[in-house]
Order: sequence, then C-alpha cells, then structure tokens
Amino acid sequence: MTPSRDISRLIEIMAALRTPVTGCPWDLEQDFATIAPYTIEEAYEVADAITRGDLDDLREELGDLLLQVVYHARMAEEQNAFAFGDVVEAIARKLIRRHPHVFADKDGNIAPAGVKSAWERIKAEEKAERAARRPPEETTHKSLLSSVKAGQPALTRAMELQRKASTVGFDWNDPRAVLAKIREEADEIEAALDRKDVEELAEETGDLLFALVNLARHVGADPETALRGTNAKFERRFAYIERALAAKGRSLEDATLEEMDALWNEAKGEQSGAAAPVRVQNTR
Repeated sequence: MTPSRDISRLIEIMAALRTPVTGCPWDLEQDFATIAPYTIEEAYEVADAITRGDLDDLREELGDLLLQVVYHARMAEEQNAFAFGDVVEAIARKLIRRHPHVFADKDGNIAPAGVKSAWERIKAEEKAERAARRPPEETTHKSLLSSVKAGQPALTRAMELQRKASTVGFDWNDPRAVLAKIREEADEIEAALDRKDVEELAEETGDLLFALVNLARHVGADPETALRGTNAKFERRFAYIERALAAKGRSLEDATLEEMDALWNEAKGEQSGAAAPVRVQNTR
C-alpha cells in the first residue's frame, strides 16, 4: 500500500490496521477509551506547533490529529454506528447551517453585525435538538454545571466547574480557607499511603489537584498557564544538571541523588526570576 494525498487512502490504511488476524495487534486491542488520551495529546501538539510558529511541524501534527478522527470513525464503523463520511457530512451540515450569511440565497444574507447573534441562536437550536434526541432520563434534570464543556483539559474544566458553582455562592471567601483545604487533602493522602490503598490514593490525589485549582482561581492565576511555567522551569533546571555533569565528563546515570540535588539548588540560584511570567486572568 502506498501513501496518497487522497483521504480515502488513509481510511484504507486504518481499515487494514484494524482487520482481524492480518492487522496490527496493538491497533486491534484499542477502543474509544484507550485512544481518547492520544486524541487530546495530539490536539496539544498542534497547539504547541502553532505557538512555536513551526509550520513544518504543524503539518505533521495536523496529520497526527487527523489520524485520531479516522481512528475513532473506523471503530464506530466496526460497531455499525457511523463512518468517516458521516463525520464529514455532519460537520459540513453544521458549518452551512451556522453560516446562512455565506451559504444562503442573496435574500437570506445578513449584515456583519448580526452574524454573531445568528451563530448563537443556531447553536442554541442545535443544542436543543441534541437534548431532544437523548433518552428521557438524561434530560429530566438540568444541572447548573451542564454548560461546562466536558472536552476541556482537566485543569481548565475544574476551574470552570468551580467558577460556575461560585455564581450561586458555593465558594470560599478567603484563599486561606482554600489553603486549609489543601492541607486537609494532603493529610488524607498521607492516611491513604499508610493504608496502601491504591484506588483511594488516586482519588485523594485528584481531590488535592482540584483544591489546588481552586487556590489558583482565588489568587487570580490560570492553573494551566501556571503549570506550563513550572514545567518549563523544571526543564531548564534539569538541563543545568545535565550540562554540569557533562562538563565533568559524567552522565546522569553516574551521579548520585545527592549530587543532582546540589546541582538543582545551584540551578535555582542561577535561574531565579528567569521563569516565564504567569498570566493572571479575570476571575469573574
């Protein structure tokens, strides 16, 4: 099988990978749940390439993201749910419907000022139609948190859930109260460590992360941006350790933890204040 610019070739390749017996053993083991993390990761890779202004890399990452769509569509087709063509048709229909000022007859055109209001109205109509298609038990209760999108990164969604709950007064009034909650969650993690309960440890770690996001919200910091800054700081300091060891003709594997800790502290001293600023966001 040879590469091609035609999307049908990519669909054929995916079908071959998912064909029992002759396909790829790893690909055959996957399902929607196991592929979902890769889908999110590839979306981040696209965003990163855009941030770096690397168009060659962007081309590659867009291909990786497209593969995710093809992968999910293939698994759905195997279940007789829908195929890739249905995905394309659905988004094409949505775009045409949401842009009547572009695709309507000349009498249906609207002024630029009315485009946004028309877009919001049409989205609301589509949301109502989707709700009507769901089983009755899914539509009996409308939660305040229903409007918080489920597909966001976990840190961002935690922030939005907390912000939405705060609109009805379900919130702390003092960041120090949140800090006390963080200490409480840390104590619960310690207790779970003593019990060696793996499932409880995972749950309590999630609770701690949620509380940390709450603190970030209360002090006006975006948790995603803050963590990205810390990631970059960690990379700089770890690279310092590697360079310092290399200058002595040594490798990371040769160094003791005590040596690496000492070099880490040296890096902190040299790089203090060099971290990227954390964007403070509107906390309304």
